[in-house]
Amino acid sequence: MKEVNLFKALADETRLRLVNLALNYELNVNEIVSTLKMGQSRISRHLKILTDSSILSSRKDGLMSFYAASKEGTGREFLDRVEYLLHKEPVFKSDLDEAGKVMNERSMETERFFDSIAEDWEKLKKEILGDLDINELIMQHIPSRGTLVDLGCGTGDLLVSLANKGEKVIGVEKSSRMLAEARLRFHGQDQKIDLRIGELEHLPLGDGEADLAVTSMVLHHLPEPQKALAEINRILKKESLFVIVDLESHDLEKMRERFGDRWLGFKKEDIHTWLEEAGFQIKTFEHFTLKKGLQGFMAISIKNRKKN
Repeated sequence: MKEVNLFKALADETRLRLVNLALNYELNVNEIVSTLKMGQSRISRHLKILTDSSILSSRKDGLMSFYAASKEGTGREFLDRVEYLLHKEPVFKSDLDEAGKVMNERSMETERFFDSIAEDWEKLKKEILGDLDINELIMQHIPSRGTLVDLGCGTGDLLVSLANKGEKVIGVEKSSRMLAEARLRFHGQDQKIDLRIGELEHLPLGDGEADLAVTSMVLHHLPEPQKALAEINRILKKESLFVIVDLESHDLEKMRERFGDRWLGFKKEDIHTWLEEAGFQIKTFEHFTLKKGLQGFMAISIKNRKKN
């Protein structure tokens, strides 16, 4: 009778609207409340019914819980069979439009945050890195290649070192203030260092344009890192290297406000899974110690196929 319980779980308009959102976004309760314009207690009650029935899954990250459609199991199989019905009602499209606005506002908040700290970013990083030269750690694994890309380049600190290894270096940054600081740093070096404004989920690069890509302390700021990994696969040539440096999973909730973090680090198994799904094969996975009791990691992978 489990199938009957699945139908019961969807026998409510609000829960149908929640499922529609969860099929397209991973959202926390506050973001759902903002999207549907309903009270938090009402939303939480319906979310519990949907997660208890395995139609939705929840991910705990510090004090926050994020909800998305289940990716496997009976709940996923059920969703695959009924999802098409959600395409027919205007309210579902309206909800997705509203969710897009909420997520865009979150993205703009992150951009405004980094714009506001652009001039002090190098000093702020010391609060986490201490005396660790993270760029030196990265450069130990960077071979001499044609076009090297730093995704989320900030004020361009790593680009200085990459310029010694590549024929051309591209820095991509979403924050216009951060990019302005980088332009001041590299004034007169336009032929070697190409600075571009853009998001990791929609990179301003062509297919197979880069020979190597690096993201350093960037992924934990993104709502959906998996989308960025798929996009990075697109801009890399086959068998190119991709280097991720980021934080391991932790519980320092204050990092959200202090550094604009969306994720409180990542589990090793999630990084492995996401890279494989995006078309990468991990070569090495290393750990290092930071300040505040934090641990960092470096994952080096190779592009072995196109993302389907």
